[in-house]
This record gives sequence, C-alpha cells and structure tokens, in this order.
Amino acid sequence: MDYSKLLTKRIQQVRPSGIRKFFDIANEMDDVISLSIGEPDFSTPWHVRQEGIKSLEMGKTWYSPNRGFAELREEICKFFDRHYHVQYDPKTEVLVTVGGSEALDLAVRCLVEPGEEVLIPQPSFVCYEPMAQMVGAVPVIIETKEKDGFRLTPEELRAAITPKTKLLVLPFPNNPTGAVMRKKDLEAIAEVIRGTNLIVLSDEIYSELTYGDQQHVAFSSLPDMRERTIVVNGFSKAFAMTGWRLGYAMGPKELIAQMTKLHQYAIMSAPTTSQYAAIEAMRHGDADIVYMREQYDMRRRLIVDGFNEMNLTCFEPEGAFYVFPCIKRTGLSSDEFCEKLLYAKHVAVVPGSAFGNCGEGYVRVSYSYSINHITEALSRIRDFLKQLGC
Repeated sequence: MDYSKLLTKRIQQVRPSGIRKFFDIANEMDDVISLSIGEPDFSTPWHVRQEGIKSLEMGKTWYSPNRGFAELREEICKFFDRHYHVQYDPKTEVLVTVGGSEALDLAVRCLVEPGEEVLIPQPSFVCYEPMAQMVGAVPVIIETKEKDGFRLTPEELRAAITPKTKLLVLPFPNNPTGAVMRKKDLEAIAEVIRGTNLIVLSDEIYSELTYGDQQHVAFSSLPDMRERTIVVNGFSKAFAMTGWRLGYAMGPKELIAQMTKLHQYAIMSAPTTSQYAAIEAMRHGDADIVYMREQYDMRRRLIVDGFNEMNLTCFEPEGAFYVFPCIKRTGLSSDEFCEKLLYAKHVAVVPGSAFGNCGEGYVRVSYSYSINHITEALSRIRDFLKQLGC
C-alpha cells in the first residue's frame, strides 16, 4: 500500500525530533557518555515515591476526575501562590495533564485556527513548531540572539506581530539555551502585548531551576497579563518525576474549560498513582527542589568553565539544566560536530539546529548528570578538539 497517500500531509511534513536521533544511536554503542537528554539523574524523592506506592497498596487505582483530583489542584494553586504570588481557583482554573507536553498541545489546539500565526522564539524546545503545524497554523519564528542573552526583546516581538497573530509561546527558562527572562524583560514584553488580542502560552516547566539572587517571575503575575496567559508547568524537572508523566495548565476559566473538554475526549484523566505522589511533592517537596537546584548550580559552573577553557564560547545559562556552547570555530556544522564526537569519543550531545535553524553553530549539552559523568565527558570533548586541530 502507498501509505503516503493515506497519511495526512501535515504529519508527513513534520520533522522527527532532532533530540532523539543521537540518543538512539548512542543507545546502541558501548561506553557512551550521553549528555543529550534533559532528564534529572536524581531519583524521585523517597517521600514522594512512598505516597505513590501507598496509593497502589491501598488499591487506589481508579480514574481520577477529568481535571485531576481536587486535592492536587488545590495544592498546585497553593504552591503557585507561595512561590510566584499568583492566585488561581482550583475548581475552574487548573487542569492536570499527562506531562506539560499535553497541556501545551491542548492550548494550541483550543486557541489557534488554521492560517493564524503562532509566534515562537527560537532556539527553543522542539515541540512548539510541530504543534502549530498540526493545527494548520503558521509558525512565525523569532530568532533570539546570544548578544541579547537569547532573550526575546520587545523590538523583535513588536516587529513580528501582524493582524493574523494569535498566540505567543514564551519558553523561559529556556531549553536549550538556559536563558531566563527577568522581571524587567517580561515587563517590556507585557507592554508590547497590552492593547492586542494576543494570548501567551508561557511554558514555565523549568521555573524552579533558576539560578542567582533573582527568583523566577511568572508572566501571569504581571499587571493585565493573567487574563491572557496560560501557564504550563509540571513535576518532571523540579521534582525529578519524568516517568510519572504529570503536568498542569493554569489560566482563565474560559480557556481551561475548553482545554478540559478536549482532554476529556483525548486522554480522559492523568495517571492516578502519579497524582497521589504529586500531592506529596506539592506539600512537602520544597526542600527537595532547593537541594537539587544547588547540585545543578554546581554542575552548571563546572561545565560552563570547562567549555570556555576549550575556547568553545559558552553563554552562561541562568536557568534549566543546559548549556549551549558555540562550535563554529571548529568549521563543522552542528550535525557534523555531534556525529563525529559520538563516533570518535562516544559522547552524545544534541545539534543546536534541532531547536531551530538559528541554533546552527551551537550544540546543546545537558548537565543533569553527575559530576564524574560531566568531568569525563569534558575530557573526551577536549581530546576530540585536539584531534580536530582546534
């Protein structure tokens, strides 16, 4: 059968994830050090796991309400108020989803009509552009620049807005660059948005992994922004709960209601066991977050210094757990660098081009790994550069 005639044109035009390509190759090789996947090397905190185990032992294996357990939604709202000083109604303004990815997809599908424009700052996570394409929207790429700290500037945003613009994706702290939008940066973006009908999809999955003296600022905390913002967050990064597949969306009840309706038909409800564990994480997990953030911060300084010593200029990330060193001086493309490094030294990193064309000339390296793991990888990369004559 000619499946190309059966499959939709939209799905055939979507590129496979550039992150997984090198990870899959590395999985079939021996002695590989992978710095390619954004997954914490910490186990989920024991007290959180215990609550999941307890729920299974007690036979709590039934469906949850579509929106998620009321108890979890209440704890999410308390956590958000405690950390970011924004109040949400747990009954109408919160939806528990299967990871943050489902929340992003629901928001795009509920808000954007075919032909409307979605503004996507890049480099950024690989899912935003395909999600827009799958609803027939027009992804409009805004290239952020290293000289601006890979932040979205108000000038770039203003220039990109047209009468067809519907949605702005705000992916900060950023994957892959580690860039952070501080309060003054977000206020400048908010000023551009006021007076428009633009909705903001603020992906804040790395909100708790922000370094330095200034804490993360939720975009919805700014004046007039709550009513036009859908916040997406989750448990994977801050609580090392990637495999539990749990996230959430928060926003105006009118938007959350429609996202919930689609969630009812497509997913029905998030995993029950994961929700019981997440309740414990929300209530008693603040100290776990602090500990893991401190460990990541130590690794961050180690890896940034390591790349700069190799003369692979490395922008200092202020959030998430990635560095984005520039490899242009090697004369190799991002793909070539990653492939040659993998086969020559058995170190897996991700081409910057996987996160948008403007990521060419960079590679993404995750430091969500042990100090020993990172140290050995840096040593191998240093040897690789010597072999290239760099």
